[in-house]
Amino acid sequence: MRYALLIGYDGTNFSGWQRQKKGERTIQGELELAAEKVFGAKTRVAASGRTDAGVHALGQVCHLDAETTLPPEKIATVLNLVLPPEIRVYKSCTAPEGFDCTRGAKRKTYRYSFYTAEADIPVLGRYAVRISGIPCLEAMRTAADMVMGKHDFKAFCAAGSSAKTTERTIFSLDVTAETKKLYTMYAISVSGDGFLYNMVRILAGELIAIGLGKGTEALQMALERGERSLLARTMPARGLMLMNVEYDAPLFGAQEV
Repeated sequence: MRYALLIGYDGTNFSGWQRQKKGERTIQGELELAAEKVFGAKTRVAASGRTDAGVHALGQVCHLDAETTLPPEKIATVLNLVLPPEIRVYKSCTAPEGFDCTRGAKRKTYRYSFYTAEADIPVLGRYAVRISGIPCLEAMRTAADMVMGKHDFKAFCAAGSSAKTTERTIFSLDVTAETKKLYTMYAISVSGDGFLYNMVRILAGELIAIGLGKGTEALQMALERGERSLLARTMPARGLMLMNVEYDAPLFGAQEV
């Protein structure tokens, strides 16, 4: 029987989603160890996509195959008893017939968080990156409009990608800011049909650079030529969070976390 899981994790102390060589802590590795304890057999856990080392998830979707007498909705509770505290299964259910959490994903939403402040703020540093300067929201939003829709995002892909095609569609891309007493927190929220290796972190870096005065000419050329060197640096992993994954039909009732 196939089951779907809705999970979240703090990726700070993990080497990404994918199981690695012995000794490396990964999200997949911890979930599979927990599943083996619960179901009494080696169990592969697949995810909607692979997050990199240090990247977080609020709403990742996974599936696994298992034979168990546990009610589907109780699998989450039992897995949480043996998982490390940085990983939690929010919900579990019987997967629809033919469900594949990787191939079936229709829309993914990521958020990149960064902030401006006179000094580093320790309680923010785990999930956001401090930058120097004050970015112009209007300039960032103008640049965001340029990458909306379907494009070849080859320039936004880091070396080492195994993607067969670099064409992707961005459905929405919003830049927001909230000012507090000690800092201003910014969020780049992007939804698309899929993302290339480091694509969101590269996109965030370029939008921030444009907000700080770079201009949009290089961005336009990068979309036309597919040259990574035209774009700004890849932002650090800790500011990135997978927010939500959507399918043709909701798996757990209200899909968003």
